[in-house]
Amino acid sequence: MNIERPGMYSMFQDLGRCGHQGIGVSVNGPMDEWSHRLANALVGNPKDAAVLECTLSGPRASFSEDVVFALCGASMNASVNGLMVPQNCAVYLRRGALLDVGDRISGARVYLAVRGGGLASPAVLGSRSTNSRAGFGGFNGRALRKDDRVPFFAPGKDDFTLRIEKYGLQSGLTLVAGPQLPSTPPYAPGDLVRFVAGPHWAAFTEAARSTFTSEPYKVSPQSDRMGSRLSGTLLRLTRPLELISEATVFGTVQVPPDGSPIVLMADRQSAGGYPKIGYVLSADLPKVAQLLPGESLRFQEASQVEAERSWRTFKTRLSEVCEAAAASLT
Repeated sequence: MNIERPGMYSMFQDLGRCGHQGIGVSVNGPMDEWSHRLANALVGNPKDAAVLECTLSGPRASFSEDVVFALCGASMNASVNGLMVPQNCAVYLRRGALLDVGDRISGARVYLAVRGGGLASPAVLGSRSTNSRAGFGGFNGRALRKDDRVPFFAPGKDDFTLRIEKYGLQSGLTLVAGPQLPSTPPYAPGDLVRFVAGPHWAAFTEAARSTFTSEPYKVSPQSDRMGSRLSGTLLRLTRPLELISEATVFGTVQVPPDGSPIVLMADRQSAGGYPKIGYVLSADLPKVAQLLPGESLRFQEASQVEAERSWRTFKTRLSEVCEAAAASLT
């Protein structure tokens, strides 16, 4: 892939660098697992293949070979030689054609998967995810830049030819799109984000707990892949706490001394010592990942049973959608 314009913040992520937080290495991985997994399924890739995660805008790029790709996640103005490119489906593209993933329409992050197994770069600690703060993984440990030439794994010799590849070759068209699939994960409706109470829930004042579950919070412009910083009514403790740092997880809601909550995201630090008022349900994390600065959310408390049930529903629905994607390829 030859990059003419990289987009605002485009970098490669697989499912993450698990098992190394004990030595201070962040997990990384996709902010929106649903869209990442669906994009890979739509092109017949393994679920953990490294795909390009693009924030707010995507790349303008061409390919040196015919490719099959998919775009999932945020709605973007995407085109090829002036023709609109649909999302949530496999797309056959002839080599040399210019793919232009422009500005967002809704959502924050779109995922570009290319058939063949994803980014062809060495794995670091078992993952090709980009750790931009440490400068390793992905493509040279950083976001894409103009004039980068990005290698992808080619489909294996034993891989079957996709139906859309046959149509593309037979038609002679520059662009051929397959059937679109539903793309919305089963998370809480509207602006609600569910959470389970954290270990320090009772350490916050009654007013703070009430505020957290009744008033809206806005995503701050200081948010990034490390954490979604929220602005709104400040949350106060009943008394100061001295805590021992412990491992963090995706979705931990920490409250630093200034009282503004932070939802820890994919590039979170490996350990943290701020009070934890709650944990966002895993099923609702794609929603948080797709929020832009200035957009609002409301927290709704859920039980541990509801959290587990929602995650099973999420995984079951994701498996069904990915199976439908696989079925559409043959």
